Parts: sequence; C-alpha cells; structure tokens
Amino acid sequence: MKKFLLMMLAAAAVGLSGAAVAEPASPMLVAQAAAPAGMSGMTAEATVAEAAAVAAPVAEAAAAVPVVATVNKGDVAWMLVATLLVVFMAVPGLALFYGGLVRAKNMLSVLMQVLVVFSLITVLWAVYGYSLAFGGEGLILGSLDKVFLSGVTIESLADTFTPESKLPEYLFIAFQATFAAITCALIVGAFAERIKFSAVMIFSVLWFTFCYIPIAHMVWGSGGYLLGKGALDFAGGTVVHINAGVAGLVGAYLVGKRIGYGREAMAPHSLAFTMVGASMLWVGWFGFNAGSNLEATSGAALAFLNTLFATAAATLSWTLVEGVVKGKPSMLGGASGAVAGLVAITPACGSVGPMGAIIIGLAAGAVCLWGVNGLKKMLGADDSLDVFGVHGVGGILGAILTGVFTAPSLGGTGKPDFSIVSQVMVQAEGVLITIVWSAVVAFIAFKIVDMFVGLRVAEDEEREGLDIVSHGESAYHH
Repeated sequence: MKKFLLMMLAAAAVGLSGAAVAEPASPMLVAQAAAPAGMSGMTAEATVAEAAAVAAPVAEAAAAVPVVATVNKGDVAWMLVATLLVVFMAVPGLALFYGGLVRAKNMLSVLMQVLVVFSLITVLWAVYGYSLAFGGEGLILGSLDKVFLSGVTIESLADTFTPESKLPEYLFIAFQATFAAITCALIVGAFAERIKFSAVMIFSVLWFTFCYIPIAHMVWGSGGYLLGKGALDFAGGTVVHINAGVAGLVGAYLVGKRIGYGREAMAPHSLAFTMVGASMLWVGWFGFNAGSNLEATSGAALAFLNTLFATAAATLSWTLVEGVVKGKPSMLGGASGAVAGLVAITPACGSVGPMGAIIIGLAAGAVCLWGVNGLKKMLGADDSLDVFGVHGVGGILGAILTGVFTAPSLGGTGKPDFSIVSQVMVQAEGVLITIVWSAVVAFIAFKIVDMFVGLRVAEDEEREGLDIVSHGESAYHH
C-alpha cells in the first residue's frame, strides 16, 4: 500500500510540474490529502519525506525544459487590426482634423503634408529606423544590423511582454512604423499655413533620424536608458506626444507667425471636418494604445477601457470649463478635449485602473484648455493648431500622472512595493530628457533647412494660400 501511495504521489508530481498555469502543490499537502484517515503523525511525516524525494527529480527535470516560443493566431489578428487602426488615425483622421482647422486656402496643403510625411517616415523606418530603434542593445541607439530589414524573414519573431508569446517580426515592424510616421506628421500642425512643402520634408527626415529614433530606443528599445531606469510609457507619452509637441513649438518660433496673426480672423474653415477627424482619431487610438500591449489579453482590454474612459472624461472636462469661462461650450473645444484625453492617457493606459484613467482625463481637459489659451499667450508663439498646447502639455501631464495612478493603492497595476514618489521622479526625468532632446534637435534641424531651402513661403504666396502655391490645386471650386 505504501509503495502504491508513493507511485501515485510521483505521478501527481509529474502532472503538476508539467502544467502550464497551475502552481505545483507542496509535498505536505499532497501527502496529507493522500494519507488515510487515522494515519499517525509519524507515518504521515515519513510519507511526506519519501514523496518529496520522489517528486523533486521530476520537478527539476520539468523546470529544465526550455520555454517554447509560440505565435498565437489571435495575437497576430489583433495586432494586424491595431496597426490598421493607427494608419486610420493618421490618414484620414489626423489629416481631416488638421485640415478642418486651417483656412480654406490651405486645406490641401495640410492634407498633403500629413499624407506625404507619413509615407516618407514609413519608408525610412524600413531602411534604417527600425534597426536603430529596435535592432540591438544600447543606451541611446540600437544597431545597424537590420538596415534595409537585413536578416528579417517570414520566420523571424519579435518579443511581446510574455516570454513564450511571440509575434511575426514583420508585424512588429509595421506596428512601430505607424508610430514613427504619425509622430512626425503631428508636428506639421504647429507651423501650418506658411511653411514650404520642401522644408517640411527635409525637417521630417532630420528630426526623425536624430530625435524620434533615439527617444524611441531609450524608452522602448533593449538596453534603452529610460527603460532601464524604470520609466513607464505604455504607448508613447514621451516618445510620441511630448516629442512632437516640443518640436512643433520650436518650429512655430523659428518659422514665425502667420501674416496677420492676432489682427485678422483665422477661424477654422470647417469644424465639421475637425469633428470627423477627431472621431477618427478616437477610434484609431484604440489600436495605438491597446495595440501597444502586443497581445490579445486582459492587458489590451485594460488599455482599451482606459482609452475610452479618459477620452470621455476629458471631453466633458474641457466642455464644462469652457462653458463656465467663456459662457458657451464650443464644438472645437469638445473635439480638442477628446484629443487631450487621448494624449494624456497614452503613457498610462496599460498600468492605471479605470478610475485613475477618468481622473487623468478630467485633469487633461482642464489643463490642456489652459495650454491652448493662457499658456499659449504666455509663450507668444503662433502654434497654428495647438500642437504643443494639446500634445506637449497633455503628454507631460499624462507622463507624470502615470507615476501616481499606477500605484496599486489607487487602482493601478504596480507591484506591492510601488513608490509614487520614486516613480514620479523617474517619470519627470523621462519628460525632461525628451523636452531637451527634442528642442535641441528640432532647433538644429530647422536651422539646417532654413540654410538650404528656406522655411517659409513668400508673403504674397502666403496670402494666396499654400494649396495653389505649393500644389497647384484648390480644395474647393466656387
């Protein structure tokens, strides 16, 4: 009977050690469960000891088996959709959002800049961007090992947040390409209506190469400085929004103010387009944020829910505050509030709880409203479409609050020993590095562009409108 019990215990140990998700039961629990009623303490202890001796080698053998990397079809399907949604954010979402905000004579110029910048950066991502951002280890940059996607095949795999779960590397490359491309496209709103098309293209190449790639690697790449420091940026608060917002502000200063700025009416020509564009951004942002989970798991569901809640809260917050301060809530304010909420929740969406997301959204609506009004006047820059006021300010707010609401005591997913003060300090360092790096690179890049092709069109061309001057077309025919 004793031998039979030992054989049964050993078999149970094999089954438990081989299970993928269950934790192995202790020999004491197994022996107590198997021991007949009335067995003496001494007999039970002996059984435990012998069971442990039998089970230990089996458990060690199971632990020695290497983890087998697998590609889950559900993860692949979700990430294909998420990548498509980010493309949808830029073209047509961002293009229409920006296009509606400018005057009718500059509608096509903004659509064209967003479309072509997005396309240009996508190609450069394949040529060298992906390799430098994710192709190797380093504090600031990766390597040149995967230039022109060298060595990447249909069999190549990319990591996710789960060691045994992988993605086709081609899919990861595509997803990250959309992030790089839309970040550069965001910047054009800051100096819309007066910059040369060629200047936008050259600047985009320089800034992408010397700013976006290093920041992306430092935050997300293997061995990256900010990643190693423990900075939390789930979907791009620093990499995308602060980065683009600061570059846009520098551009607004260096390109100069639009002719008649502050004296002539420069109202958006189609708030209907802006509303449609903002709605597309909201829809596409689910791919941006939830897709950053890289797997179709509860982590993606959390990011999805937080994106929904924070955006709704920011829309309400902006609308309420604007209604109180200005007497009437505006459609432009509602759309801007939605974008502000999307921006602020981006770094936090994977680590805060739903209530934390709502608080972040409420804060973003009010703070970004100040960013496009009070702060904008203080800075004195003609940031045409409030790139810094929404993306820069919202990104900074979201990055800092990520360090607060990730705390498990506030509903976040942080570890039990999570320190709000320590994490906020790390977040602040990431924000500061991004601001300084982006500002310096943008300043140098704009100066180089100005030296070779000039930044802005002539005064008479600006008055005529960039649609005709730069592209020989008009958005509307009367």
